[in-house]
Amino acid sequence: MIDSAKIELRNLRVKDYEELKISMIKSYQAMPNEYWSKGDIKTLINKFPEGQLCIVIDNRIAGCALSIIVDYDQFDDNHTYEEILGGENFSTHTKNGNVLYGIDVFIHPEFRGMRLGRRLYEVRKELCEHLNLKAIVFGGRIPNYSKYANELTPKKYIDKVKLQEIHDPVLSFQLSNDFHVKKVIKGYLPGDHESKEFATLMEWNNIYYSKPQKLVNTTKTVVRLGLVQWQMRLFKDYEALVSQIEFFVDAVSNYQSDFILFPELFNAPLMAQFNDLSEPEAIRGLSGYTERLLETFREFAINYNINIITGSMPQVIGEHMYNVGYLCRRDGSYERYEKLHITPAEESAWGMKGGNKLETFDTDCGKIGVLICYDIEFPEVSRILAEEGMNILFVPFMTDTQNGYSRVKICAQSRAVENECYVAIAGSVGNLPKVNNMDIQYAQSAVLTPSDFAFPVNGIKAEATPNTESTLLVDVDLDLLKELHNFGSVRNMKDRRKDLYSLKKKK
Repeated sequence: MIDSAKIELRNLRVKDYEELKISMIKSYQAMPNEYWSKGDIKTLINKFPEGQLCIVIDNRIAGCALSIIVDYDQFDDNHTYEEILGGENFSTHTKNGNVLYGIDVFIHPEFRGMRLGRRLYEVRKELCEHLNLKAIVFGGRIPNYSKYANELTPKKYIDKVKLQEIHDPVLSFQLSNDFHVKKVIKGYLPGDHESKEFATLMEWNNIYYSKPQKLVNTTKTVVRLGLVQWQMRLFKDYEALVSQIEFFVDAVSNYQSDFILFPELFNAPLMAQFNDLSEPEAIRGLSGYTERLLETFREFAINYNINIITGSMPQVIGEHMYNVGYLCRRDGSYERYEKLHITPAEESAWGMKGGNKLETFDTDCGKIGVLICYDIEFPEVSRILAEEGMNILFVPFMTDTQNGYSRVKICAQSRAVENECYVAIAGSVGNLPKVNNMDIQYAQSAVLTPSDFAFPVNGIKAEATPNTESTLLVDVDLDLLKELHNFGSVRNMKDRRKDLYSLKKKK
């Protein structure tokens, strides 16, 4: 029956999942329940459809190969399978990467012996060449090693497989397809008892690879941050507020800053004209300026060649009031972020609702995250962003007392340590005696770091003078985060006990 069947090699589709699941279960009988979920497959196809391959015979999935593209310079050769995947969202995948990383390949037992695996590998190689990627890399199991573990080290076992004195169903096949062993990794795939949790880091080099020329807009490694410690003062009108915004954007951009961060609800002075209204009505009046301010910030981002994080502003959506802000990139594009956790005072005074949008943002300086004030006091939120590859976390805040400020700063500093990232916090100072519920402000804006030898001993890169209007300009080195992640005194991201606990964002 198989001899006469049509063999089709094509890209995987979401509707293939049920057949794919059957094939996965049959292929990995030694590791039951370790198959990909439908959500996983859908995410892979959405992110990188060309990299997901399958072989179909008589409407059955006979084999499959799954891949992502990674910037391999962000990893060392001692990575784990979990680290290379980047969580359930495959956050390590990037179209700007340099290596095609194979995350799975299997052949249904009924179809083995037909050289289907070779076909999948050949298409992978063609894809690697077509995308001008440096190499194909993956961690390969050595399932027969458990039979020889008492008498052979992994190195000696691999040598004997190379000499064909021992047959390993995975390694022997990979070697015959022009892959070479780059390294032996311990603990690559926990639970792989057949391999004694060892894996071979396999590599195939693309001899046609041509290193791309370094472009002007490639991701930077040293990033300059500009923080605005905004003075709350009454403005005679909207144009006066915009003039003050432009003053700071102009000043910070003159120092070739990559980002400028404004505080939470920095436009509150405009509420003075609504002071005869109730507090919920006044904040709704202020929300009428949000769309105009967005367009102004987008214009400034382009004109001054700087990425602007607009702090936050109120916005009415339907019947509800939200606290939102925007990342306005210097290329003209923009993204919206929302305050997720609302304080009791915001709920009672203004009727604010918490948003639901939680995501990292790609910029020309790598992945960033933005959390508004109270959100920084919930460690789960920033951890999710860190798992998606965030390097810099921006926190616009507004606090009226030193107690409130201390909560923000202490939690922000903890998030920098826990997530091995930089955290920039910016708040407002001064007072607004003619605006209800916005009387006084306290702030000391700062850039906070992890705590290790490459960083300041107190974890503070720089901080502004307390309660004084000013700007803070700080350079942060993203390569130091990479070194910390792989070689730090402690490795908070790598050393988590995922066998005991997990954190998952609801979709």
